[in-house]
Amino acid sequence: MKNLSLSRRIFLLFNCVFLTVIALVCLLPFINVLAISFSSKTAVSAGQVAFLPVDFNTSAYTFITRSSAFVTALGVSIRRAALGVAVNLLLIVITAYPLSKYTTQFRGRNIIAWYFVITILFNGGLIPSYLMVRYTGLMDSLLALIIPGALPVFSMLVVMNYFRGLPPELEEAAYIDGAGHIQSLLRVVLPISAPTLATVTLFSFVGHWNSWFDGLIYMNSPAHYPLQSYLQTVVVNPEAFFKNTTNINADLAVYLELVSARTTNAAQLFLAVVPILLVYPFLQRYFTAGLVMGSVKG
Repeated sequence: MKNLSLSRRIFLLFNCVFLTVIALVCLLPFINVLAISFSSKTAVSAGQVAFLPVDFNTSAYTFITRSSAFVTALGVSIRRAALGVAVNLLLIVITAYPLSKYTTQFRGRNIIAWYFVITILFNGGLIPSYLMVRYTGLMDSLLALIIPGALPVFSMLVVMNYFRGLPPELEEAAYIDGAGHIQSLLRVVLPISAPTLATVTLFSFVGHWNSWFDGLIYMNSPAHYPLQSYLQTVVVNPEAFFKNTTNINADLAVYLELVSARTTNAAQLFLAVVPILLVYPFLQRYFTAGLVMGSVKG
Protein backbone atom coordinates (compact mmCIF):
# COMPACT_ATOMS: atom_id res chain seq x y z
CA MET A 1 0.00 0.00 0.00
CA LYS A 2 2.88 2.38 0.67
CA ASN A 3 3.98 2.25 -2.97
CA LEU A 4 0.50 2.99 -4.33
CA SER A 5 -0.65 6.42 -5.41
CA LEU A 6 -3.29 8.33 -3.48
CA SER A 7 -5.92 7.82 -6.19
CA ARG A 8 -5.23 4.08 -6.19
CA ARG A 9 -5.62 3.91 -2.42
CA ILE A 10 -8.90 5.79 -2.57
CA PHE A 11 -10.16 3.43 -5.27
CA LEU A 12 -9.22 0.32 -3.28
CA LEU A 13 -10.86 1.71 -0.14
CA PHE A 14 -14.05 2.58 -2.00
CA ASN A 15 -14.03 -0.82 -3.69
CA CYS A 16 -13.70 -2.66 -0.37
CA VAL A 17 -16.47 -0.61 1.24
CA PHE A 18 -18.78 -1.07 -1.76
CA LEU A 19 -18.25 -4.84 -1.96
CA THR A 20 -18.69 -5.15 1.81
CA VAL A 21 -22.05 -3.36 1.62
CA ILE A 22 -23.17 -5.61 -1.26
CA ALA A 23 -22.12 -8.71 0.71
CA LEU A 24 -24.04 -7.54 3.79
CA VAL A 25 -27.15 -6.81 1.73
CA CYS A 26 -27.06 -10.42 0.49
CA LEU A 27 -26.07 -12.00 3.81
CA LEU A 28 -28.12 -10.15 6.43
CA PRO A 29 -31.56 -11.40 5.27
CA PHE A 30 -30.24 -14.96 5.43
CA ILE A 31 -28.90 -14.36 8.94
CA ASN A 32 -32.27 -12.90 9.96
CA VAL A 33 -34.11 -16.00 8.73
CA LEU A 34 -31.64 -18.21 10.61
CA ALA A 35 -32.09 -16.19 13.81
CA ILE A 36 -35.88 -16.43 13.56
CA SER A 37 -35.72 -20.19 13.14
CA PHE A 38 -33.80 -20.54 16.42
CA SER A 39 -35.90 -18.04 18.39
CA SER A 40 -38.94 -18.56 20.57
CA LYS A 41 -42.48 -18.12 19.36
CA THR A 42 -43.06 -15.19 21.73
CA ALA A 43 -39.94 -13.29 20.70
CA VAL A 44 -40.69 -13.65 16.99
CA SER A 45 -44.31 -12.55 17.43
CA ALA A 46 -43.13 -9.49 19.39
CA GLY A 47 -40.66 -8.53 16.65
CA GLN A 48 -37.63 -8.79 18.94
CA VAL A 49 -35.49 -10.90 16.58
CA ALA A 50 -32.99 -9.18 14.30
CA PHE A 51 -29.71 -11.00 13.62
CA LEU A 52 -29.29 -13.00 16.84
CA PRO A 53 -31.69 -15.62 18.21
CA VAL A 54 -33.83 -14.60 21.18
CA ASP A 55 -34.66 -17.34 23.74
CA PHE A 56 -32.62 -19.86 21.72
CA ASN A 57 -34.36 -23.18 21.03
CA THR A 58 -34.58 -25.80 18.30
CA SER A 59 -38.30 -26.53 18.61
CA ALA A 60 -39.04 -25.41 15.03
CA TYR A 61 -36.50 -27.84 13.58
CA THR A 62 -37.72 -30.69 15.76
CA PHE A 63 -41.29 -29.95 14.72
CA ILE A 64 -40.73 -29.87 10.96
CA THR A 65 -38.34 -32.84 10.84
CA ARG A 66 -41.02 -34.92 12.55
CA SER A 67 -43.57 -33.82 9.97
CA SER A 68 -44.10 -36.50 7.35
CA ALA A 69 -44.98 -33.90 4.69
CA PHE A 70 -41.62 -32.12 4.98
CA VAL A 71 -39.62 -35.36 5.04
CA THR A 72 -41.50 -36.70 2.01
CA ALA A 73 -40.95 -33.49 0.03
CA LEU A 74 -37.25 -33.53 0.96
CA GLY A 75 -36.95 -37.09 -0.31
CA VAL A 76 -38.60 -36.15 -3.62
CA SER A 77 -36.16 -33.26 -4.09
CA ILE A 78 -33.14 -35.45 -3.30
CA ARG A 79 -34.23 -38.09 -5.82
CA ARG A 80 -35.01 -35.42 -8.39
CA ALA A 81 -31.66 -33.68 -7.97
CA ALA A 82 -29.66 -36.92 -8.10
CA LEU A 83 -31.41 -38.35 -11.17
CA GLY A 84 -31.86 -34.97 -12.87
CA VAL A 85 -28.20 -33.96 -12.61
CA ALA A 86 -27.08 -37.38 -13.90
CA VAL A 87 -29.44 -37.15 -16.90
CA ASN A 88 -28.40 -33.54 -17.59
CA LEU A 89 -24.68 -34.34 -17.55
CA LEU A 90 -25.10 -37.41 -19.75
CA LEU A 91 -27.07 -35.56 -22.41
CA ILE A 92 -24.85 -32.48 -22.21
CA VAL A 93 -21.68 -34.47 -22.83
CA ILE A 94 -22.97 -36.74 -25.60
CA THR A 95 -24.50 -33.71 -27.38
CA ALA A 96 -21.66 -31.24 -26.88
CA TYR A 97 -18.88 -33.61 -27.96
CA PRO A 98 -19.98 -34.22 -31.59
CA LEU A 99 -21.11 -30.60 -31.98
CA SER A 100 -17.64 -29.44 -30.96
CA LYS A 101 -16.13 -31.00 -34.08
CA TYR A 102 -15.43 -29.08 -37.27
CA THR A 103 -17.83 -29.30 -40.20
CA THR A 104 -15.25 -31.38 -42.07
CA GLN A 105 -15.65 -34.05 -39.38
CA PHE A 106 -19.41 -33.61 -38.77
CA ARG A 107 -21.18 -32.15 -41.80
CA GLY A 108 -24.54 -31.56 -40.12
CA ARG A 109 -23.00 -29.77 -37.16
CA ASN A 110 -24.16 -26.22 -37.97
CA ILE A 111 -27.76 -27.23 -38.69
CA ILE A 112 -28.09 -29.19 -35.44
CA ALA A 113 -26.32 -26.48 -33.43
CA TRP A 114 -28.72 -23.80 -34.70
CA TYR A 115 -31.63 -26.11 -33.95
CA PHE A 116 -30.60 -26.08 -30.29
CA VAL A 117 -29.97 -22.33 -30.28
CA ILE A 118 -33.51 -21.68 -31.56
CA THR A 119 -34.93 -23.50 -28.51
CA ILE A 120 -33.28 -20.85 -26.31
CA LEU A 121 -34.78 -17.96 -28.28
CA PHE A 122 -38.29 -19.38 -28.72
CA ASN A 123 -40.40 -21.31 -26.24
CA GLY A 124 -43.59 -23.24 -26.88
CA GLY A 125 -45.16 -21.89 -23.70
CA LEU A 126 -46.77 -23.38 -20.63
CA ILE A 127 -49.84 -24.96 -22.22
CA PRO A 128 -47.96 -27.02 -24.86
CA SER A 129 -45.49 -28.14 -22.19
CA TYR A 130 -48.32 -29.20 -19.90
CA LEU A 131 -50.12 -31.06 -22.69
CA MET A 132 -46.90 -32.82 -23.68
CA VAL A 133 -46.33 -34.05 -20.13
CA ARG A 134 -49.98 -35.02 -19.74
CA TYR A 135 -50.36 -37.00 -22.96
CA THR A 136 -47.05 -38.80 -22.55
CA GLY A 137 -48.27 -40.19 -19.24
CA LEU A 138 -45.67 -38.45 -17.09
CA MET A 139 -48.11 -36.52 -14.89
CA ASP A 140 -47.69 -36.98 -11.14
CA SER A 141 -44.36 -38.79 -11.56
CA LEU A 142 -40.74 -37.91 -10.88
CA LEU A 143 -39.94 -38.04 -14.61
CA ALA A 144 -42.31 -35.11 -15.19
CA LEU A 145 -39.82 -32.96 -13.26
CA ILE A 146 -36.78 -34.23 -15.19
CA ILE A 147 -37.64 -35.08 -18.81
CA PRO A 148 -38.91 -31.63 -19.97
CA GLY A 149 -35.57 -30.07 -19.01
CA ALA A 150 -33.36 -33.08 -19.60
CA LEU A 151 -30.97 -31.15 -21.86
CA PRO A 152 -30.09 -27.64 -20.62
CA VAL A 153 -29.12 -26.06 -23.93
CA PHE A 154 -27.19 -23.17 -22.41
CA SER A 155 -25.03 -25.56 -20.37
CA MET A 156 -24.57 -27.72 -23.44
CA LEU A 157 -23.29 -24.73 -25.45
CA VAL A 158 -20.88 -23.84 -22.64
CA VAL A 159 -19.44 -27.36 -22.64
CA MET A 160 -19.39 -27.47 -26.46
CA ASN A 161 -17.34 -24.27 -26.66
CA TYR A 162 -14.98 -25.60 -24.00
CA PHE A 163 -14.46 -28.82 -25.98
CA ARG A 164 -13.79 -26.78 -29.13
CA GLY A 165 -11.09 -24.83 -27.30
CA LEU A 166 -9.13 -27.94 -26.34
CA PRO A 167 -5.91 -28.53 -28.27
CA PRO A 168 -6.68 -30.97 -31.12
CA GLU A 169 -3.27 -32.58 -30.61
CA LEU A 170 -4.62 -34.30 -27.49
CA GLU A 171 -7.23 -36.31 -29.38
CA GLU A 172 -4.95 -36.83 -32.37
CA ALA A 173 -2.42 -38.49 -30.07
CA ALA A 174 -5.18 -40.73 -28.71
CA TYR A 175 -6.29 -41.68 -32.24
CA ILE A 176 -2.70 -42.57 -33.17
CA ASP A 177 -2.62 -44.89 -30.15
CA GLY A 178 -5.72 -46.67 -31.44
CA ALA A 179 -8.45 -44.93 -29.42
CA GLY A 180 -11.87 -44.29 -30.89
CA HIS A 181 -14.21 -41.37 -30.28
CA ILE A 182 -15.72 -42.91 -27.14
CA GLN A 183 -12.33 -43.76 -25.63
CA SER A 184 -11.03 -40.31 -26.55
CA LEU A 185 -14.01 -38.68 -24.88
CA LEU A 186 -13.81 -40.75 -21.70
CA ARG A 187 -10.04 -40.91 -21.25
CA VAL A 188 -8.81 -37.63 -22.74
CA VAL A 189 -11.52 -34.97 -23.01
CA LEU A 190 -13.56 -35.48 -19.85
CA PRO A 191 -10.62 -35.72 -17.37
CA ILE A 192 -9.33 -32.30 -18.46
CA SER A 193 -12.82 -30.76 -18.58
CA ALA A 194 -13.38 -30.83 -14.83
CA PRO A 195 -13.84 -27.03 -14.44
CA THR A 196 -16.62 -26.80 -17.03
CA LEU A 197 -18.32 -30.02 -15.95
CA ALA A 198 -18.25 -28.89 -12.32
CA THR A 199 -19.83 -25.58 -13.31
CA VAL A 200 -22.69 -27.11 -15.29
CA THR A 201 -23.17 -29.70 -12.53
CA LEU A 202 -23.69 -26.92 -10.03
CA PHE A 203 -26.04 -25.12 -12.44
CA SER A 204 -28.10 -28.29 -12.88
CA PHE A 205 -28.18 -29.09 -9.18
CA VAL A 206 -29.27 -25.58 -8.20
CA GLY A 207 -31.83 -25.54 -11.00
CA HIS A 208 -33.42 -28.82 -9.92
CA TRP A 209 -33.24 -28.03 -6.21
CA ASN A 210 -34.75 -24.54 -6.48
CA SER A 211 -37.42 -25.34 -9.06
CA TRP A 212 -40.94 -25.14 -7.63
CA PHE A 213 -43.36 -24.14 -10.40
CA ASP A 214 -43.15 -27.40 -12.36
CA GLY A 215 -44.00 -29.32 -9.20
CA LEU A 216 -47.20 -27.32 -8.80
CA ILE A 217 -48.41 -27.87 -12.37
CA TYR A 218 -47.21 -31.45 -13.00
CA MET A 219 -47.98 -33.03 -9.62
CA ASN A 220 -51.63 -33.83 -8.92
CA SER A 221 -51.02 -34.80 -5.30
CA PRO A 222 -49.28 -32.57 -2.73
CA ALA A 223 -47.65 -35.74 -1.41
CA HIS A 224 -45.53 -35.80 -4.60
CA TYR A 225 -44.40 -32.18 -4.36
CA PRO A 226 -40.63 -31.53 -4.33
CA LEU A 227 -39.35 -29.51 -1.39
CA GLN A 228 -39.52 -26.08 -3.05
CA SER A 229 -43.09 -26.60 -4.25
CA TYR A 230 -44.05 -27.72 -0.76
CA LEU A 231 -42.35 -24.67 0.78
CA GLN A 232 -44.11 -22.38 -1.67
CA THR A 233 -47.50 -23.65 -0.54
CA VAL A 234 -46.46 -23.31 3.11
CA VAL A 235 -45.17 -19.75 2.70
CA VAL A 236 -48.28 -18.66 0.78
CA ASN A 237 -50.63 -20.40 3.22
CA PRO A 238 -48.81 -20.98 6.53
CA GLU A 239 -51.87 -22.25 8.33
CA ALA A 240 -52.12 -25.19 5.93
CA PHE A 241 -48.94 -26.64 7.41
CA PHE A 242 -50.42 -26.69 10.89
CA LYS A 243 -53.75 -28.07 9.66
CA ASN A 244 -51.91 -31.03 8.17
CA THR A 245 -49.84 -31.75 11.27
CA THR A 246 -52.04 -31.06 14.30
CA ASN A 247 -53.64 -34.48 14.24
CA ILE A 248 -50.56 -36.60 13.53
CA ASN A 249 -49.69 -37.56 17.08
CA ALA A 250 -49.61 -36.19 20.61
CA ASP A 251 -45.83 -35.68 20.47
CA LEU A 252 -46.13 -33.12 17.68
CA ALA A 253 -48.99 -31.41 19.48
CA VAL A 254 -46.59 -30.51 22.30
CA TYR A 255 -44.39 -28.54 19.89
CA LEU A 256 -47.35 -26.54 18.59
CA GLU A 257 -47.19 -24.62 21.86
CA LEU A 258 -43.55 -23.68 21.17
CA VAL A 259 -43.54 -22.80 17.46
CA SER A 260 -45.38 -20.49 15.08
CA ALA A 261 -45.84 -20.17 11.34
CA ARG A 262 -42.91 -17.73 11.11
CA THR A 263 -40.44 -19.91 13.04
CA THR A 264 -41.34 -23.07 11.13
CA ASN A 265 -41.21 -21.28 7.77
CA ALA A 266 -37.80 -19.84 8.61
CA ALA A 267 -36.50 -23.26 9.66
CA GLN A 268 -37.80 -24.90 6.50
CA LEU A 269 -36.31 -22.19 4.27
CA PHE A 270 -32.93 -22.59 5.96
CA LEU A 271 -32.97 -26.39 5.65
CA ALA A 272 -33.80 -26.02 1.95
CA VAL A 273 -30.61 -23.98 1.43
CA VAL A 274 -28.30 -26.33 3.37
CA PRO A 275 -27.71 -28.83 0.49
CA ILE A 276 -26.53 -26.03 -1.81
CA LEU A 277 -24.24 -24.70 0.92
CA LEU A 278 -22.77 -28.19 1.30
CA VAL A 279 -22.28 -28.85 -2.41
CA TYR A 280 -20.85 -25.48 -3.45
CA PRO A 281 -17.52 -25.64 -1.53
CA PHE A 282 -16.65 -28.95 -3.20
CA LEU A 283 -17.25 -27.57 -6.71
CA GLN A 284 -15.94 -24.05 -6.23
CA ARG A 285 -12.29 -25.06 -6.55
CA TYR A 286 -12.95 -26.35 -10.08
CA PHE A 287 -14.24 -23.01 -11.31
CA THR A 288 -10.77 -21.77 -12.18
CA ALA A 289 -9.81 -22.71 -15.70
CA GLY A 290 -6.38 -23.65 -16.86
CA LEU A 291 -6.10 -27.39 -16.38
CA VAL A 292 -5.35 -27.71 -20.08
CA MET A 293 -2.36 -25.37 -19.93
CA GLY A 294 0.77 -27.37 -20.30
CA SER A 295 -0.97 -30.48 -21.67
CA VAL A 296 0.62 -29.96 -25.08
CA LYS A 297 4.32 -29.16 -25.25
CA GLY A 298 6.34 -28.17 -28.27
